[in-house]
Amino acid sequence: MTATNSTGDLHDPRPQLSVGDIAVITVYFALNVAVGIWSSCRASRNTVSGYFLAGRDMTWWPIGASLFASSEGSGLFVGLAGSGAAGGLAVAGFEWNATYVLLALAWVFVPIYISSEIVTLPEYIQKRFGGQRIRMYLSVLSLLLSVFTKISIDLYAGALFVHICLGWNFYLSTILTLFITALYTIAGGLAAVIFTDALQTVIMVAGAVILAIKAFNQIGGYGQLEAAYAQAIPSRTIANTTCHLPRADAMHMFRDPYTGDLPWTGMTFGLTIMATWYWCTDQVIVQRSLSARNLNHAKAGSILASYLKMLPMGLMIMPGMISRALFPGLRGLMIAVMMAALMSSLTSIFNSSSTLFTMDIWRRLRPRASERELLLVGRLVIVVLIGVSVAWTPILQGSNGGQLFIYMQSVTSSLAPPVTSVFILGIFWRRANEQGAFWGLMAGLMVGATRLVLEFLHPAPPCGDPDTRPAILRSLHYLHFAIALFVLTGAIVVAGSLLTPRPQQIQIENLTWWTLAQDRSLGAKADDSQSPQKHTFWARVCGLNAILLMCVNIFFYAYFA
Repeated sequence: MTATNSTGDLHDPRPQLSVGDIAVITVYFALNVAVGIWSSCRASRNTVSGYFLAGRDMTWWPIGASLFASSEGSGLFVGLAGSGAAGGLAVAGFEWNATYVLLALAWVFVPIYISSEIVTLPEYIQKRFGGQRIRMYLSVLSLLLSVFTKISIDLYAGALFVHICLGWNFYLSTILTLFITALYTIAGGLAAVIFTDALQTVIMVAGAVILAIKAFNQIGGYGQLEAAYAQAIPSRTIANTTCHLPRADAMHMFRDPYTGDLPWTGMTFGLTIMATWYWCTDQVIVQRSLSARNLNHAKAGSILASYLKMLPMGLMIMPGMISRALFPGLRGLMIAVMMAALMSSLTSIFNSSSTLFTMDIWRRLRPRASERELLLVGRLVIVVLIGVSVAWTPILQGSNGGQLFIYMQSVTSSLAPPVTSVFILGIFWRRANEQGAFWGLMAGLMVGATRLVLEFLHPAPPCGDPDTRPAILRSLHYLHFAIALFVLTGAIVVAGSLLTPRPQQIQIENLTWWTLAQDRSLGAKADDSQSPQKHTFWARVCGLNAILLMCVNIFFYAYFA
């Protein structure tokens, strides 16, 4: 079968949907619209806090479901299954690693963010270091990453999937998806996004469970997975190479640090650095935790999301491995699951991007802007993002989906580690100041951008061809590069801070781990009726669940090591 980048002829002959398929898809869209309208009507949409942070009154279960749904976009959904088919189980590390970083978000980062009374993450950096240049840089960087990586990958994967299954025009699939997601995102703000994310989580998990059960039944159960995968040899291979053959280490999580496709050193340390950026310093994720009613609800939401992140191994990656040998079917349910993954991710990105632009950029340009103006700008930004996404569609259509997924990982490993380094030093080292942080970010940007440009100029050769790329690409895995970039940025931040004056006291008080006021970090609302004893009880429940969660995670890592 010859590979092609074109999507223009994939619907000939037009795929046929059964009555059951149509019914599943119709029920999905009806539920989605109903929940979107309901949550938009009940949401407090007329204040900045109400629209962008759901009134800081969200409870734990929709927060946890939204954290999961926001991270499981259609690009990751397809990417995990495809990577499982190509390389086996190790890609599950991208999901399981989130357990520890999500706990760090709830126990370390969120108390400081709540104490600093912020709406956006760049706003915290401004309060911590002073000045405007770092805040503007991080806001612009986040917006660019959202449009050119997150939205791109999710739109490509979701729209192409629907295009192939339904035979719809690629552009029509993209525009229809964007239109539906925009309706309740613009109308209801973060509250509408979080509640619809909760629905999408139920649909994704239920649909994936059904598809996984069917896939495992086809091969005779989990016990036959390894044998079925090992025998799934493509009809065309490259002589005297292992290209396209099932990997010998396909059933192992920890792989050789030098020759492995996902080396255990990179998956342990490099991935943790990238995951800390994503889960603890990225607006899309942290905004959900900032909407919590109090710190206990934020912690419980992170624990729920962590448990849900344990599922993709059995629900996405293993079925992807099985798909090398067979295709499980159930077209209507697959479309509903994929649309749930796509829409949950897009709504989260749209809402957080509008928050970043409105609160960090527009308010900088118009410091006297009224609350009504800010809300209007926030809604208009979503419309602009949709326009940019549609304009980006021809580039996506002409690109290879697998390459886009690889490029997204490369972009993250090149641009995220400096941000992670600055946040961690800002939180844990009181001596860190604005000059050190700024020049650390700039040095990290130059080094990361240099590697990124080299990766675009020298793409990886096809399997079996000699690798003539520069040594920094050929010999240094992108996860290992993330470690080096993180350390380099940190060293520059430390050196720059020590060579320049100390930060002012106002830039430290309640803004670092060591100067955090306990009462402010709880984040309890003024009308919260819970007694201190009840807060303490639920804090202990969250702590015990966190310990249990880590035990479960360690067991799975050990079992599949």
